[in-house]
Amino acid sequence: MTWEERWHPLREEWVIVAAHRQNRPWSGETLASEEKAVPEYVPDCYLCPRNQRVSGKSNPDYKDIFVFDNDHPSVAMDAPENEIPSSEIYRSRPAQGIARVVCYSPKHNLTLTELEPFEIENLLRVWQAQYLDLGNRPEIKHVLIFENKGEAVGVSNPHPHCQIYANNFVFKTIENEARICQKYFAETGKVLFQEIIRAEQLDGRRIIAETDTAIAFLPYFARYAYEVFVAPKATHASIADLSNEEIADFAKVLKTVLVKFDNLWKIEFPYVMVLHQAPTDDGDYSAFHFHIEFHPPLRKPNLLKYLAGPEIGGGNFLSDTAPEEKAAELKAQSEIHYKYIF
Repeated sequence: MTWEERWHPLREEWVIVAAHRQNRPWSGETLASEEKAVPEYVPDCYLCPRNQRVSGKSNPDYKDIFVFDNDHPSVAMDAPENEIPSSEIYRSRPAQGIARVVCYSPKHNLTLTELEPFEIENLLRVWQAQYLDLGNRPEIKHVLIFENKGEAVGVSNPHPHCQIYANNFVFKTIENEARICQKYFAETGKVLFQEIIRAEQLDGRRIIAETDTAIAFLPYFARYAYEVFVAPKATHASIADLSNEEIADFAKVLKTVLVKFDNLWKIEFPYVMVLHQAPTDDGDYSAFHFHIEFHPPLRKPNLLKYLAGPEIGGGNFLSDTAPEEKAAELKAQSEIHYKYIF
């Protein structure tokens, strides 16, 4: 049996690793993992080309990546004023910002995993442009780009897409990470994420893919069973700072990770993918290291990692799996997608 606590340096919190709990008895509901054939075009999909969205607007007959302002945004630049709170200890303000949707492809059945490497490169360049466009606006303090994939994370439309929230505040996880990284740099003169990369390279067991300028690994302090970080090796505050060579390498490593995810259980692997980028509020983020984090909700083919007492009530994660074991499973997978192996 394993009882271990591992320090998460980017969050400054302990993660409890109790890998022997992975095979404990379970009598709850499970998730179906059967795949159904999905056509390239779905007439009632509000993200497919030419179709009408709920707002009444029609999508163009787009041929590659399509970006538009979300019809049901969580924020808006013209957000109305709110009622004054009943107590002086409460505060309220308009939820100002811009929300956008990025469709990866006109094909309803083509996930990010199945895009060609050059198509992933094109998507990375769209993310670069969106970060710059939105982040350069004085009202915007942070640009959060993320994808929720799969029914397991509550996706309402399976047409492959990601979302962008450009807000008038910095999301808490990024705010904490930026503060921690800057504090570490001030105390040691070193970039914290560079130290993490060096530690993972020195160990080697948790590295999933690597090129000259990019790396993917399942971190020592992983909270989810198949949590993977994808990062450039050089420190950049955001994706916008990556060179053409770095974009190509990053796309290659990103695709490798995605294919290995799908190959693990021969399903379209669900996940929450988040781009960790520096805020755009003119602060000093020289020690912030752009990277992508994947938080897959499954710990077995049909079993979720449920957040319960330790996570929701206590605030610290209890991991039912050992990062080294899960990394070995991913590393063992082919780099050719299972749908194309005959």
